[in-house]
Amino acid sequence: MATKQSISPKKIRIAALLAVMGPGLIAGLSDDDPAGIATYSVLGADYGYQLLWVLVASTAALIIFQDLGARIGVVTRQGMIGLIRQKYGARSGTLSAVALIIANVGTMTAEFAGIAAAGQLFGLSKYLSVPIAGLAVSFLVLRNSFAKIEKVFFLISGVFLAYVIAGFMAHPDWGSAIRGAVVPTMPFTQDAVFIATATFGTTLAPWGLAFIQSYAVDKRLTRDDLKLLRIDVWTGSLLTGIIGFFVIVTCAATLHKNGIKITSATDAAQALEPLAGTLAKELFAFGLIGAALLAASILPLSTAYSVSDLTGRPAALDDSPREAPLFYATFGAITLISAILILIPGAPLIKILVFTQILNAVLLLPLLIYMYGISKDEMLMGEFVSTNLLRTIYLVIIAIVAFAVCCMLWFTFN
Repeated sequence: MATKQSISPKKIRIAALLAVMGPGLIAGLSDDDPAGIATYSVLGADYGYQLLWVLVASTAALIIFQDLGARIGVVTRQGMIGLIRQKYGARSGTLSAVALIIANVGTMTAEFAGIAAAGQLFGLSKYLSVPIAGLAVSFLVLRNSFAKIEKVFFLISGVFLAYVIAGFMAHPDWGSAIRGAVVPTMPFTQDAVFIATATFGTTLAPWGLAFIQSYAVDKRLTRDDLKLLRIDVWTGSLLTGIIGFFVIVTCAATLHKNGIKITSATDAAQALEPLAGTLAKELFAFGLIGAALLAASILPLSTAYSVSDLTGRPAALDDSPREAPLFYATFGAITLISAILILIPGAPLIKILVFTQILNAVLLLPLLIYMYGISKDEMLMGEFVSTNLLRTIYLVIIAIVAFAVCCMLWFTFN
């Protein structure tokens, strides 16, 4: 009689990790959206390798707070906005939700702008690429289960490999890149302070923090999964920084070296062609489309989770539209409004994006403070309450963000 072959402990651990993976990886990589790619491109084009340390610092902050957000979600079984409402009152919860919705509409418009601009590099009109993208992400979420949606997210994330390939094709000065990543230096100019602040803000995005917490809840992870979830969070956050690193070194080795100034990621892609070849340009544009599609799927989800959290309504991807009407209606509304904004002839897109960036920066600070307060609340966190060391680290990051936000606001309005 044949006996069943036993499964090795190593295979069991790998299977367990694969089952938990998702929130950290998807939330982290979605931070590398078109706005983020544009910020990294400008940083590399304008300052070469000098400000790479800012990306390293912001990636470290992303790891710390994404880990906290995922842990809060698993332990409390609630999304961020719902917890803010519970702990700090209805007014704080409502104001946070409204600010997040407005900021997310603007940021979602930026995602569609990225799709439109990258599509035009391949000869596609925005009146074709934007509706197709909007229908694609809506079909993905409305017609599929959680497991299928997550697999598509993982598949889309693979396009970020394009930036790694483009980075090697640019033949950067690796010694200068490493030095720029570990030795902090900073030109004391308005533009340098602004791009450094933007780098911090685009890496540690408010909507990403809200998403990872709600997504961990939706994935039905338990406290037993926290150790493996930490691996997922660290992996996603580190990959976010790695992708940003390759975008910066690509632009530093080509655009900065040749004194070329840009204002967007598509400018960077076009400028790369004569310097690094057509393939480098196409890889850069292809990565931008993938980044925009991933973020365009995540942003409405982050908003839908937050609105449902605030109102106490069902918010799960495995629920049907009939079971969670507000959740799906919010997703559809955010997608539709943002697509319409980008298609309006003469729409003030630059003003929308600047306002969104300011609002995201302003929103980030109170969200981090709320998360800090929740992390040390024994009634909510129980045995998973933050240690004194972690609280100190949280406060240091919050102080840095506060300083960066103040600098950005000062230079924006003066």
